Amino acid sequence: MNKKQELIQAIKILGFGLILLLISTYLLNFAFINKNVLPLYMVLPLGIIGVAATIYTLFRGIRKIVSVFFDH
Repeated sequence: MNKKQELIQAIKILGFGLILLLISTYLLNFAFINKNVLPLYMVLPLGIIGVAATIYTLFRGIRKIVSVFFDH
């Protein structure tokens, strides 16, 4: 795989991370607004898992971009 394809793949990963960031933020906000109802216990774990997946995905995308630019 050449550097251009790796860079495009890294940008796709970062785009997916951005989507995860928006969705997980919305899920956490929804869970904390509705504290006294049942969806808190169903939505809160999904939001926490989404935040962890967001951090991993964004870190992976940034690491891939850095490896494309600075790898010999």
